[in-house]
Amino acid sequence: MLIHPLVTDTATLEQLCARWAAADFIAVDTEFMRESTYYPDLCLVQVACSNEAAAIDPKSPDLDLSPLLKLLIEEPVLKIFHAGGQDLEIIYNLTGKTPQPLFDTQVAAMALGLGEQIGYTNLVAAYANVQIDKGARFTDWARRPLNDRQIEYAIGDVTHLARLFPKMVEKLRRTGRGEWLDEEMARVSDPATYANDPDLAWTRVRLPSRKADVLGRLKALARWRELEAQDKDVPRGRIVKDETLADLASSPPRSQADLAKVRGLSAAWAGNGIGARLMAALEAAQPLGPDEMPAREPQRPGLSSDGALIADLLKLLLKIRAKEAGVAPRLIVRADDLELLAAGHRDGLDVLKGWRHEIFGADALALVEGRLGFAVASGRLKMSRISLED
Repeated sequence: MLIHPLVTDTATLEQLCARWAAADFIAVDTEFMRESTYYPDLCLVQVACSNEAAAIDPKSPDLDLSPLLKLLIEEPVLKIFHAGGQDLEIIYNLTGKTPQPLFDTQVAAMALGLGEQIGYTNLVAAYANVQIDKGARFTDWARRPLNDRQIEYAIGDVTHLARLFPKMVEKLRRTGRGEWLDEEMARVSDPATYANDPDLAWTRVRLPSRKADVLGRLKALARWRELEAQDKDVPRGRIVKDETLADLASSPPRSQADLAKVRGLSAAWAGNGIGARLMAALEAAQPLGPDEMPAREPQRPGLSSDGALIADLLKLLLKIRAKEAGVAPRLIVRADDLELLAAGHRDGLDVLKGWRHEIFGADALALVEGRLGFAVASGRLKMSRISLED
């Protein structure tokens, strides 16, 4: 594979992107820093196709990323990521879009029996029989210049990915499991996953209250915090932590001076600008309307006793069937749907449709309906069919 020197100018990037656009696929990875910022600080982008690879320096004053962003969001070439959520967030922040079409090897690994969140190092070892040198993983990617070892390490993330991807696809084809990934891939590539809407920030804060006025204050406070964090480009927790935000919503201070008594806030907020803006957000808060109130958790009758035991049996059956099929349990069914099934629900459950029904759902129904049971034979756990005839 041809490895290019660090790309620091737009003309070279344009030439590379023109060739990559004609490739069968490209592997993509990023290096970034975000410990002290709200937005990820993009420091490096690595791209590889089957025969050439390069690292691109977005911090170079002579480089415009536009050709690469166009390649990622407009060109039809397939983009390969591994656990690409944070990479996609960066691209979304820059363009308002996510790469399409997209393939995530961590998601694919779930259908190939490699666990629910296999790390990149283990995946490369499994499919490329290569042990990655981790010596540069804690690099300060924002610092310049980058040395040859750091660049080699970064490019290795996509050259290995470009080699293992065809092997994974071939195994998916042989096993007929490609379609199993459609739902998960769609979720990963959905732009809504990466949008930080200040008006929805409150939904990420834990607060058990269902009072409309309390939740209205939480919404207003979370929106204020999100805008403050964005404006200052600092992590939202540096403004106010979630626990303090929830306390302020539940027990709002009567005046700005009272902020000095709030645990988790600086006493200086009792008289400074940020404290004034917090109080303004509280004063402008309106109770949540009926259409905004969070949905109540579905009732799960019986799960407090026999239903809970049924759910445990379903989890055991899921573990057995997932192991037999060589697929991660989470790809088959999520915990909430498993509990709904144990509670007697049937409508709208994906586990009772298509391939999920074939490898688990049918037996799960048989178990909860008394037509399937567990037995031990010669010290091994087995499933046994039960006749319901008198």
